[in-house]
Amino acid sequence: MRLFRANLRKLVRRPATYVTFVLLVGLLALVLVAVVAGSRQSTDPDAALAARLFVTFPDAYELVLAMVLGIGGLLAVTYGAAIAGSEWTWGTLKAAVARGESRTRYTVLGYAAVAAFACLGLLAAFLIGVLAAAGGAIVTGVSLDGVGDAAALGRLPEQLLRAGLALSMNAALGFAIATIARSQLAGIGVGIGLFFAEGLASLFLPEVIKWFPFAASAAVTSGSASGSVAVQGETVTGSSLDPNLAVVVVSCWLVASLVASALWTERAEIGG
Repeated sequence: MRLFRANLRKLVRRPATYVTFVLLVGLLALVLVAVVAGSRQSTDPDAALAARLFVTFPDAYELVLAMVLGIGGLLAVTYGAAIAGSEWTWGTLKAAVARGESRTRYTVLGYAAVAAFACLGLLAAFLIGVLAAAGGAIVTGVSLDGVGDAAALGRLPEQLLRAGLALSMNAALGFAIATIARSQLAGIGVGIGLFFAEGLASLFLPEVIKWFPFAASAAVTSGSASGSVAVQGETVTGSSLDPNLAVVVVSCWLVASLVASALWTERAEIGG
């Protein structure tokens, strides 16, 4: 726990922690503002109705969470890559090994701190998004009667846990890429490239890509296993994984990424 707490204190001071969270909240706010504006100005009744769903409770709970997960997925990759890459470029891993820390333990606990901050960011952004959706409902004249819906509130803890697992996996993937590359920039660049490459490939090979990390993470909170699904903020026609199966797939990707990080760190030459 000593090393874990030290990593938490270290991440509190890292600019990447605050920059990532501000980007997440800022992008979420832009989307919600666009939705509210669209619902008020659209001349198409169907489009206006669809936009109003984002500020209509209790559906707004799941829609806000889906937006946070969609936007936060990419940001979690870049955050994990930025933190893991800095261990090599700043020499902190070398210093830790020199004082006798286990490489694997240092890597695993370093990732655990990253995952903890990713989950805290998810929770904070979700709460901000819900408040923004409530404000949008007031502006557009939508009733807030559904805010206290017992069934929706009862589902929220599980949905948040699922979303936290998805973001933790995305962070682990970026963490592994940067660890293997020993570079923040390479980790961030490759992570972003894979994110969008998978989104593009899902248009042509949805039955294959649904098993890949980002598509699987998008399915963990999905309400259905087939039809038109949202992958990385885009609507993709095809089938997605069953939400419970997606949890298993995401967990496998998370473990594989973490094992890869630990093994690479164990075998890497960090002397000099």
